[in-house]
Amino acid sequence: MELTERRRFLEDYRTIRHAEGRGSEDPAYYRALPYQDLSGNNAWQWSIRARSFRYFERAILAPLERQHMRPLEILDLGAGNCWMSYRLAIRKHHPVALDIFADSRDGLLAARKYPRSFPVLEAQFDELPFPSRSFDLAIFNASIHYSSDYRRTLTEVRRCLRPEGCFVIIDSPIYRQPEHGESMRTERRRQFQQQYGFPSDALPSLEYLDEPELARLAEDLEIEWHIHRVWYGWSWFLRPWKARMQGRRPPSRFWILVGAFVKP
Repeated sequence: MELTERRRFLEDYRTIRHAEGRGSEDPAYYRALPYQDLSGNNAWQWSIRARSFRYFERAILAPLERQHMRPLEILDLGAGNCWMSYRLAIRKHHPVALDIFADSRDGLLAARKYPRSFPVLEAQFDELPFPSRSFDLAIFNASIHYSSDYRRTLTEVRRCLRPEGCFVIIDSPIYRQPEHGESMRTERRRQFQQQYGFPSDALPSLEYLDEPELARLAEDLEIEWHIHRVWYGWSWFLRPWKARMQGRRPPSRFWILVGAFVKP
């Protein structure tokens, strides 16, 4: 990522996130995540995050804990305000929170507001500053869609995972067809241009996953995907039907994807 692109992206990102009411001066706000948004500004989104995390804890993390019988070395990629790392640390694991956004309200510096400490590191997905085979688990928590090259990003993750390790993608938009994702990108940039005066496209991120791309990644990088479909309630379940009736593009799905490299 070019330095000027990165600076512009971070400035745009900070403007948008602060305008959306992300973060707080109250440490209690962070300790309550993802189960409760004490600010009330983004409660609906956090309710989705909470359901995703509960499912992840029960169906993915708990089996890994039983398998390893020890604290896991976990890489939290795109950690944001570090709530995931905090939750993992509470479970006695060893998370490392990594992001390029070091904001004190919605980025890495928010880690200071948690009662439990863990390492934080400002770095990019595609240039991970770790020795090979350092981690048991890597988590993209609402973050992999910020990648500009999924193959490069996942190749770097493969290098950092131990042979029995895996990675998890949570709360990133997944579409059936790429044209649906492209429609979302167009709508999103138009909305940001109207609301903030810029389209928020300084960073050439991919912004979504689609089923054909997942199949290509599986073939190119020899990934075995395990798809978990989380129940987010009837309103979420009915979104595709409502979109069809209103003549709009199909909405994204928030599957949880667990990927294992056949040949680490």
